[in-house]
Amino acid sequence: MNLKVKNISNIGGEVKAPPSKSYSHRAVILASLANGTSKIYNILFSQDVLSSINVCRALGANITKKDDYLEITGTNGKLHNSSEVPIDLGNSGTTLRLMTSIASLADNEVILTGDESLQTRPMEILTESLASLGVNATSINGNGKAPILIKPGYVGGETSILGNVSSQFISSILISAPLSEKGVDLFVLPEFKSRPYVNMTCDIMAKFGVKIKNEFYIRHDDCDKEFKNCRIDEFNIAKQEYKSCDYIVEGDYSSASYLLAAVAIYGGKAKILNLFKDSKQGDKLILDILRQMGAKIEISDDYVEISSEGNLKGIDVNLSNAPDLLITVAILAALANGTTNITGVKHARVKETDRIDTTCRELEKLGCNLKEFEDGMSIEGGIHSGTVDSHKDHRLAMAFSLVGLKHDIEITNGEVFDVSFPNFIEAMAEIGVELELI
Repeated sequence: MNLKVKNISNIGGEVKAPPSKSYSHRAVILASLANGTSKIYNILFSQDVLSSINVCRALGANITKKDDYLEITGTNGKLHNSSEVPIDLGNSGTTLRLMTSIASLADNEVILTGDESLQTRPMEILTESLASLGVNATSINGNGKAPILIKPGYVGGETSILGNVSSQFISSILISAPLSEKGVDLFVLPEFKSRPYVNMTCDIMAKFGVKIKNEFYIRHDDCDKEFKNCRIDEFNIAKQEYKSCDYIVEGDYSSASYLLAAVAIYGGKAKILNLFKDSKQGDKLILDILRQMGAKIEISDDYVEISSEGNLKGIDVNLSNAPDLLITVAILAALANGTTNITGVKHARVKETDRIDTTCRELEKLGCNLKEFEDGMSIEGGIHSGTVDSHKDHRLAMAFSLVGLKHDIEITNGEVFDVSFPNFIEAMAEIGVELELI
């Protein structure tokens, strides 16, 4: 189906940000590993999160949807795979990466697979790091990608992993480590990208009763690099158990970026609820980005207010800790005055698509003058109407719909926003942007 803007009224009003996808995944998984029964409130029931729910059920968690919460009776780390066929995770890279480590805690074999896109996602960095911990996880096709066969056994010990590919590899080891036989000492080698996502993981693990020691050191005492690229992070996770709890999922800054960007692009004033000032989400950076581009931002404890005249300016921005903002910022740049330079997102090339490449190719269809680099792009403001393809990437579909605030735009395969933001059309309508699928 194709997604396009049908009508625009005065932009503004009040809308609740959808629940965080990242926290929803982690809450479901940790509650499923915990001892006792947890209640998870304000969870996001997107396609990706449903993949996590389904695999946790297959491994033994009792998960029941109640009126206003998800009730999960955990396994206390004692997993058993009840699925006689490979567990299909759809398009959820987060579920695949987090659950590959966890599946080794089962007392029988587990095969994790997914759709065609998921089977292009590299997994070797994680499986090689897990091998040092006594985990046997291998690519069935021998190409380092799903389907992944995970055999029983998680000894623990010491391992290292590159920090510049996917923070989810790091989170995967951290989440599973307390349930290993000996605990884990994990060294994250430079450069450490998307650090806020790992901070989120440590934050929610603490809520479920697990303690982590985190230290760092500089490999060379005389290192004078501006970003200390010689820094190595060390995580020490002793053997311990997760404890059940009641948990409220906070709003998602990455999904809210489309609502905030719409106001910034068109002009108007809106209040976005359920966005917390003290959030550990790296995508909270969108507030600083929009402020630098010319919007006015006011931050309260649990909501954000934005106002804009609709005249944005190009900026320089490093998205190394917020790669999911890449396409949103690229669209803002294409609709702004001047040039925007986006750097630090080489790891965005291994998302649902190579997001640097797909974003640049689709912007070029709209007449955008840009330069592509290995870790980002330089975009000169100015585009025209046209038709683009989402490449079945939910963030590309949602971000490119924002072009419709200034120019006619149609996005083929535009229905894929369900992956992370099921009520995207309804939420946009609440601030005056009427979208339609045709």
